[in-house]
Amino acid sequence: MNETVSPLLKIVVGVILLMVVAPLVVPLLMSVSDTPYIVFPPQGFTLKWYAEVLANPEARGSFLFSLELAAIVTLVSLAFGVPCAAGLTRYRVPGQDAVLGLILSPLIVPLIVTGVALLQLFALLGSRATMLQLVIGHTVVCLPYVIRSVSASLLLVNRNLEDAAAVLGAPPHLVATKVIWPQVRPGILAGGIFCFIVSFDDYPISMWLADGNHFPVPLYLYTVIERSFDPSIAAIASLMIVFALLLVLVIEKVFGLSLARLAS
Repeated sequence: MNETVSPLLKIVVGVILLMVVAPLVVPLLMSVSDTPYIVFPPQGFTLKWYAEVLANPEARGSFLFSLELAAIVTLVSLAFGVPCAAGLTRYRVPGQDAVLGLILSPLIVPLIVTGVALLQLFALLGSRATMLQLVIGHTVVCLPYVIRSVSASLLLVNRNLEDAAAVLGAPPHLVATKVIWPQVRPGILAGGIFCFIVSFDDYPISMWLADGNHFPVPLYLYTVIERSFDPSIAAIASLMIVFALLLVLVIEKVFGLSLARLAS
C-alpha cells in the first residue's frame, strides 16, 4: 500500500539532510579557492592546495601513520570485540550488565576525559611505548562500536538454522562458518568500518598520547591551523572526508552492507 508523504515531513527531512551534508561540502568548496586564505564562497578554481599537501612529506607521513594506526586498531578491536559480543549476547555472565556498561562507557564519557585518564595511567605504569599507547587508547574508544554492531547482528541470527544444521550432522565449525558467519558478517564489517574511521579521525585521544615520531593526521591538521589559515587546511580536511566516504563505498560495493541485502 502506497502511503502519501506529507510536505512537512519532506521539508524536515530535507533540512536534516542539509545539516548533515553541508559541513562535508563546505571544506571541499573552500579547498579549491584560488585565494591565499580561506574564503566562502570560493573565488576562482585551483588544485594547487592539494598539490602542496601531497608534496609535503610531513602531511604524507601523518596520513600514512594514521592509516597504519587505524588498521591495527581495527584488527585489535575486532579480535577482542567479536568474541566479547558473542559471549555477552549468547551466554549469561555474572555481572554482565556491569561489564557491558564498562565496555560501552567510552561512548558516554567525554573523549578528552578518557584521554587524560589514559595519559595518567601510562605515566603511572612508566610506559614510553607511544605506538602501543595509541593502539590501546584508540581500541578503548573503538571497541564499543564493534561490540554494539556485532551484538545487534548476533541477536538477529536465526537459531532454527543452527539447530537444523546440527541435527543434520554439521560439525560446530561448519555451523559457525556456513550458518552463523553469513548472518553476522554485515555487523562485523560495519563495526570494522566504524572502528577504522573513528580511529583515523580521532583527535582527543591522540592529543594526549602521541609524540613527534607518532603524529596522526588530525594532530597535523591542528598544527597547520596554528601556523596558517590558507586553503591547504581545507584540502587536508577534504582528503580525510573523501577517504572515509570512499572506504565506505568500496566496502559496500565489495561486501554489500545495504539494508536490502541485510533483509535478504
